[in-house]
Amino acid sequence: MTEPLALLVVIAGAMVAGFVQGLSGFAFGMVAMSIWVWTIDPRTAAVLTIFGSLTGQVVAAVSVRRVWRWPVLLPFLAGGLLGIPVGGWLLPRIDPTLFKALFGLMLVTWCPVMLFSDRVPRISHGGRLADAVVGWIGGVMGGLGGFTGVAPTLWCTLRGMDRDLQRSVVQNFNLATLAVTMAMVVARGGVTRPLLPLLAVMVPAVLLPSLLGARVYTGLSDTAFRRLVLGLLTASGVAMLASSLPSLLAR
Repeated sequence: MTEPLALLVVIAGAMVAGFVQGLSGFAFGMVAMSIWVWTIDPRTAAVLTIFGSLTGQVVAAVSVRRVWRWPVLLPFLAGGLLGIPVGGWLLPRIDPTLFKALFGLMLVTWCPVMLFSDRVPRISHGGRLADAVVGWIGGVMGGLGGFTGVAPTLWCTLRGMDRDLQRSVVQNFNLATLAVTMAMVVARGGVTRPLLPLLAVMVPAVLLPSLLGARVYTGLSDTAFRRLVLGLLTASGVAMLASSLPSLLAR
């Protein structure tokens, strides 16, 4: 990919993902990766996703009031911090085609579950240990590519948490774990000189759409927004599976 084209793809993915994150408070990684994975090396896309997700969370921390509900949040954070190094270890060892297939499978599995989550039985067992395990999964996914919010969001929904509590847990979990993940990537030399121009354009590309998404959110119903975003992500997951499975089956 030529450098100008790479910049355009990065900007487009960051803007769309930033807008969605501004609307929902999460999902930057899934939206951005569903655009970037088609044309950008998965390892590069993973670093961009981590940085863009963290940028969006910092914007949210400044623009959206959040409460740190420590008794609920701490088990998630403890598990997440233990999971981040595992994801970081897996990142340089994962096969790009397999990565696309697994990511597509995650989308087509997770998004429909979230779409019909009102019909899913609530889970009340497991206590803080189960919360920590879910946080660990979120940490591993964060180390792989900044997808820290996927598992906690689904788990909080299955727990039947009210909207304010869920937003508090997921956004604060994302902010903390993404900051640690980005620091780990930098410490391991994952931010190379060729990546710097791409990272530089991420900040303005994420900033304005995130703020716009936060404003538009007040005029949309939760149901309409969830159906639109989760439907698009499910379709993207199907397309990823369709493009990667033939290569995997031919091996």
